[in-house]
Amino acid sequence: MFDEITDATLAKAGWFPGRSVSIDSWVALLSAEGIEVHRAAAEFLAEFGGLVAEHEGPGISRARESFDFDPEACVGEGDRFIEWSQDLGREIVPVGSLDDGRFFLGLDENSELYSVEAFVASFGRMPSGMINLVRGVMPEVVDETEV
Repeated sequence: MFDEITDATLAKAGWFPGRSVSIDSWVALLSAEGIEVHRAAAEFLAEFGGLVAEHEGPGISRARESFDFDPEACVGEGDRFIEWSQDLGREIVPVGSLDDGRFFLGLDENSELYSVEAFVASFGRMPSGMINLVRGVMPEVVDETEV
């Protein structure tokens, strides 16, 4: 599914094929923020939720940065995700953070992985989105209109 570098990075963070964790606490947390966890986000969090990848260095078109797949990092940002979802016509669910919390990570109903801040940028659909995140590929800006 992933390339060798992405497999190794995720494995170092604790991921393995077939991994499945309970997402009940994250679903409750996001529900309290007014966000419904769609199927793609539920499956993503079950497989990757709780992982923390601490890596840095040069990437392909941007620096590689640490990231985590913990929706708790997005607490208090529910309005941001709801507004971007409405503006873009996609249901972007918070799934973690990038660069030590500088950016948030979200996943839409089509399994497209995003960087979310004052703009939204796409790493691509899974599994390419994960590879691009890990390998340091600059995400493509979807919208720069500040919400």
